[in-house]
Amino acid sequence: MRRKRRKGGIVSRALALLVWGAVAAILALGFFAYDLPDVERAFRPTRAPSVVVRAADGTELARVGEIWGRPVPLAELPPELPLAVIATEDRRFYQHFGLDLVGVARAALANLRAGRAVQGGSTLTQQLAKNLFLSPARTLRRKVQEALLALWLESRFDKEEILTVYLNRVYFGAGAYGVDAAARRYFDTDARGLSLYQSALLAGLLKAPSRLNPLASPERAHARAAQVLENMAALGFVTEDEARALGQAPPPRPPERREAPKPQARYLADWVTEQLSDFVTLGDRDLIVETTVDARLQRAAEGALARAFAEPAPGGPEQAALVALDFRGAVRALVGGRDFGQSQFNRATGARRQPGSAFKPVVYLAALEAGLDPAQRFVDGPFSIAGYSPRNYEGTYAGEVGLAEAVARSINTVAVQVAVQTGLARVVDMARRLGLGDGFEADASLALGTGEVTLLDLTAAFAVLANGGERAWPYAIERISDGDGRVLWRRQGEGAERIADQGHVRTLVGWLRGAVEGGTGRAARLDRDAAGKTGTTQNFRDAWFVGFTADLVAGVWMGNDDASPMKNVTGGGPPARLWRDFMLEAHRGLPPKPLY
Repeated sequence: MRRKRRKGGIVSRALALLVWGAVAAILALGFFAYDLPDVERAFRPTRAPSVVVRAADGTELARVGEIWGRPVPLAELPPELPLAVIATEDRRFYQHFGLDLVGVARAALANLRAGRAVQGGSTLTQQLAKNLFLSPARTLRRKVQEALLALWLESRFDKEEILTVYLNRVYFGAGAYGVDAAARRYFDTDARGLSLYQSALLAGLLKAPSRLNPLASPERAHARAAQVLENMAALGFVTEDEARALGQAPPPRPPERREAPKPQARYLADWVTEQLSDFVTLGDRDLIVETTVDARLQRAAEGALARAFAEPAPGGPEQAALVALDFRGAVRALVGGRDFGQSQFNRATGARRQPGSAFKPVVYLAALEAGLDPAQRFVDGPFSIAGYSPRNYEGTYAGEVGLAEAVARSINTVAVQVAVQTGLARVVDMARRLGLGDGFEADASLALGTGEVTLLDLTAAFAVLANGGERAWPYAIERISDGDGRVLWRRQGEGAERIADQGHVRTLVGWLRGAVEGGTGRAARLDRDAAGKTGTTQNFRDAWFVGFTADLVAGVWMGNDDASPMKNVTGGGPPARLWRDFMLEAHRGLPPKPLY
């Protein structure tokens, strides 16, 4: 009897342990599963559109956002591609139910023998669950949730569907998501046209997309592809001779590509993408934006800006921006700062700063329109008007001077006299017509550039002078297409609108030529005709040079983001030299031409 009671007690305790163990397991699963993501919603792809910004010759300037390819059904892919992925990432893909216990045991044994982690046990289904639904955090909760989601995927979809979604959603590096985007990014081909070697290379990237990127590390990527081919041969997916021949051959050269985009071009790309909603309805489609930018000039602008800061001087400018336009306002180059990685603020388009004397051409053009006699002479000397007493930069006065000399030497007292004689309202109106906005105060200090403008707008105003008096709105977008090449928007030709008399403009340009040849802008002098104007604001807070040749208009601003003073930095110094450096490269190979 005692033996029977003992046996019955053991059975009771075993049943109790089994029941409580099951309860604990259910509670544990509930704990891990209660905050699982909405798998139905997460399985539907949602993303912001990516934008590829191209120069006028097709050169890729920048990619904004993630690059996704078009979904490709498994049946349309070369069979070697899924086989390469299976051979490398999940050999028992068609045997397991989402969790590969055999694979986990094999990986654990290999890691134990190596004394470190050399293999993983995650299946393709688990990888898909992690990529679609979960964060990359390595916690016990996330691993359990990954397993639960893998089981859900296997119960809901067949193997071909899981493999299709995996190949179309997984990250292949270089910003490319999905096999189609990767094929285009690395091989300039459609995913349907991938070769055996290319399929092996893409499958090899999944282990470490950044480190094995074939564009950055071709030798490393080739070695990994050779390993994938060996894996395929071991499983009978390819012959050993095929694997050996491809693996031992020299790495194939990547397709010819134009120069890779540089970070500085992101200033331009971000400015362009900000405007897209004005032209097309944005959705989840990828966009290709073709611009007016000249890739060679963009590189020249970036190089000139970098050289300007190669040896920074104490008290010198901390920032700069450069814009180059054609005579109609088309942007040929734009750099919004020294380093996009450190500061994404675009000083060419977003910073409104006082232009100083670079505003004076607006005054003189308004005056010529109002009847100013180009031969009239003015007295450069101290005077006051309504409590305002303008002073010259050097604090000296020249007495009686002509207008050409006043412009070339940037004499402040004469500019204020001309503005008052013309009528300040006329000057404000001319600024508006030139595209500088209508926020200017009609007071005497306006003549010395106390209003605020952007570098882009001021450079476009000088384009009006360069083209003889026709409106020049700055723009960069020529055409917008979707990822399939369908044109969504195209710039239409616009008729010329005259906003200033050509004779008046010609007179003013002659004066501005003198500023470059022997005036405040002589540091910008080129091997050809050029006209331009320096600008320096009070306490050296801003320094400008804007000018043009018969081929191109360019503007430079230099200063500090917090508007703190620089040490004796004028528009005729670093900005004029930067402008000259850029323009020399921009005109390389072009014959000199007269301005008019």
